[in-house]
Amino acid sequence: MEFEAKNVSNTSIETNHILAGVRYEIRGELAARAAELEHQGYEVISLNIGNPGLFGYRTPETMRLAMIENLSQSEAYCHQKGIFPAREAVVMQQQARGVMEVTADDVFMGNGVSECIDLALRAMLNDGDEVLVPSPDYPLWSAAVALNHGTPVYYHCRPENGFQPDPDEIRALITERTRGIVLINPNNPTGAVYSRELLEEIARIAEQHQVVVFSDEIYDQMLFGEARHIPMATLVHDSLCATFNGLSKIYRACGYRVGWVSFSGQRETAREYLHGVELLASLRLCSNVPGQWAVQTALGGFQSIHELTRPGGRLFQSRQAIIDGVARSRFMSLHAPDGAMYAFPAVDTSLFEDFNDQRFAMELLEQQHVLIAPGSSFNVPYRNHFRLTTLPTGRKMETVFERMEEVLESMLPG
Repeated sequence: MEFEAKNVSNTSIETNHILAGVRYEIRGELAARAAELEHQGYEVISLNIGNPGLFGYRTPETMRLAMIENLSQSEAYCHQKGIFPAREAVVMQQQARGVMEVTADDVFMGNGVSECIDLALRAMLNDGDEVLVPSPDYPLWSAAVALNHGTPVYYHCRPENGFQPDPDEIRALITERTRGIVLINPNNPTGAVYSRELLEEIARIAEQHQVVVFSDEIYDQMLFGEARHIPMATLVHDSLCATFNGLSKIYRACGYRVGWVSFSGQRETAREYLHGVELLASLRLCSNVPGQWAVQTALGGFQSIHELTRPGGRLFQSRQAIIDGVARSRFMSLHAPDGAMYAFPAVDTSLFEDFNDQRFAMELLEQQHVLIAPGSSFNVPYRNHFRLTTLPTGRKMETVFERMEEVLESMLPG
């Protein structure tokens, strides 16, 4: 029997239209070009991603031992919310911070915070629902809102205001379609840390309009100088608060892929939603089990992050090298980061005919083999900022700023 062959030579597989609103340039065109240069034998200084293990930071040994000792208990699926010791450790940490009503049933373990964000938004959003997201933001938040059929609505954390949110703007942006407010504190990409007074005002706005607060606190203990982190869950009582955290940054364990979301505040009216989150958690069966055994040791043990962030510590010194590098530059300015592992410098565009952050990033990569993330990658309307991680040594960072200065010099008109 003969079959007529179909002409499929020009047939293409179409992309889901929803991806048109999704961007993640941190691992995009620039990163791909950096990989090509490395394959050609060049050494690239990659400052585009906060990945401590690439810069010699080690996960605390006690966490590695906790996983090894429990490998025999890690071969089967665990409960869809995660193993009890890990969830209970999150509860104990929350209680130590003043969030007393949380139980292990309110905690969901995920394959990194990224999965927890997706689960929390997917269980909530319908077509056209709105979520208020900071600008600049960590682009996963905007992407996760869009991928789950919602609409990200940006409230601006302006450079001239030290990258702090404006509660009045947040209040004005809320509509009948608003379902949640995203806070990233300490902030990625700017390093801003928010005051108690500011957070209290945002909490009251959320309670007044009965919207969920999604509080991304993955950098909660990565603080410098007099900066203090205020857990949003201690302030939100009459609305639902979802607090996201994990092992990747404070405990330098990105590859373990262990994150969690803890729900607090007004849960009585959120029962159906929380059942939806659990349904989605069940559908993926469970998150990575071996890594979960490190949670109890991490949260209950010695907090080595403080040795890195105090004066003389490696993260403190790298941050200072960035501050000093900007101070020496004739082209750049900076609001010094108070937290997290990033800085978000600005370039004085008055010195250039048509400055573009993407072009600068590509020139820096091609000429000096330094990879940064353009500021426009973080959903901002301006094109003169860029993000770099503070993970390299202070000496390496000095080299980076010397190379940046050379590229900026080469971009001057005339």
